[in-house]
Amino acid sequence: MADVQTLSPAVARRTALAAQGFADPRPAGEPTRRHLGRVLSRVQLLQLDSVNVAVRAHYAPLFARLGAYPTDLVDDAAWSHSRQRPRLLVECWAHEASLVPVADWPLLRAVKRKRMWYHYGELIDSSPALVEDVLAAVKELGPVGAGTLERELGGGTPRPRGSWWNRSDVKRVCEGLFALGQLSTGTRHNFERRYDLTERVLPPEMVAMEVSEQTAARELVARAALAHGVATEPDLRDYYRLRPELSRQAVAELVESGVLEPVQVRGWRHQAYRHVSARTPRRVTGRALLCPFDPLIWERDRTERLFGFHYRIEIYVPEPKRVHGYYVFPFLLDGELVARVDLKTDRRARVLRVQGAFAEPGVDQARVAVELVEELRHMAEWLGVAGVAVGERGDLAGALRALVRD
Repeated sequence: MADVQTLSPAVARRTALAAQGFADPRPAGEPTRRHLGRVLSRVQLLQLDSVNVAVRAHYAPLFARLGAYPTDLVDDAAWSHSRQRPRLLVECWAHEASLVPVADWPLLRAVKRKRMWYHYGELIDSSPALVEDVLAAVKELGPVGAGTLERELGGGTPRPRGSWWNRSDVKRVCEGLFALGQLSTGTRHNFERRYDLTERVLPPEMVAMEVSEQTAARELVARAALAHGVATEPDLRDYYRLRPELSRQAVAELVESGVLEPVQVRGWRHQAYRHVSARTPRRVTGRALLCPFDPLIWERDRTERLFGFHYRIEIYVPEPKRVHGYYVFPFLLDGELVARVDLKTDRRARVLRVQGAFAEPGVDQARVAVELVEELRHMAEWLGVAGVAVGERGDLAGALRALVRD
C-alpha cells in the first residue's frame, strides 16, 4: 500500500474553501442562472430554515459566494417550471430540509425511505382514509398549503365526499407523504409550502427511477466529497445525514475505485479522504458573511478543525446566557474566520442591524473592521434596506460604528 500523504491544516483549509467555491471570483456583473449552477455544482444543496431574522437560509450561501444577486434566481429554479426554463431544484430531506438538484431526488428517496418510514409509517398505515383524502384534495387543489387542506378536511365547510379530520393529523399526513416522496413542494408563498403530487413536480423519469440504497449512498458520498474537498468519513456522512453503515461502505468503495484518496491531516483524530478532483489554491482571498446554515460551517466540529473557530448557534439559548447573539454570521476574510456579527434586518426602520460584533483573537481589528463594514453595506444594499446600524455589544462594535458614520 502506498504511503498516505500528510496535509497541513492550512492545506486542508484551502482545499475545503476551494471545494465550496470561495476560491472563485465573484461575478463582475449581475449573477445569472449559469452562476447559480456553478455554485450548486460546488455546494450540492441549500438548507431551508424558517428563521428569517436577517435573510432566509437558502438565499445566504449564494450571496456569500456571488455577492448581490436577484433572489428570483433561486425561486425560479426551485418553485417555478416551464418548458423553456425547467426546474433545477426540488425540496426534500437531505442534510435537513433542503433544496437539491432534481437529479438527486431519486438518490435521497432511496437512502431516506427507511428512516422516514420509521418516523411516519405508523401514521400513514393507521390513517388510510385520511391519506386518500389528502392525496385527492392535493390532486384537485394543488399546489395547496396545509392550512387550506386542514380547512377542507378538518373543519369549516367539509368536503362532500370526505370526513372531518383533526387539523394536526392533516398536517402530519402531509409531512409524512412529503417525506416519503408521494407529495412534493409545488411552490411556496411567503415561505409556506404548497404541496403538489410529486408526479406533477418532477420529470416522470425521476419519479420512476429506482436506485439501491448502496448505489445511492455511494453517489451521495461522492457529491459530499466534492463539496468538502478533504473530509473525514463522519464529515461526509453528515452532509446528507446518511446512516453510518451506508456511509462507511460507500467510502470504502470510492477509495477502491479511485474517487477518494486517503490522507492524513495533522491534528485531525480521524482518517481523512481527498476527492480526486480537489484542488488546493496557493491563497484564498476575498470576504464573505456566512449564515449559520452555510454548508462550509454547518458541521461545527469540522469548522473548529479547519479554522480553529468554536461556533454554536444560540437561537435556543435564553438571551441572558447567549455569548455572541441570536443569529450570528461568521466573517470569512482571506481564507480565515476572523470575526462574528449578530445580524437582524429591521425592515420597518430599513436598516441592517449589527446587534453585536466580535473579533477573533490575534486578528488585525482595524483591517477586519474596514472589510466587514464594506461587506455589511453590500449586504444591506442586496437586502433592499437603506444602511447599517451598529449596536454596542462586542469589541468590534466601536470601530464599526465609527466607520459607518464616516
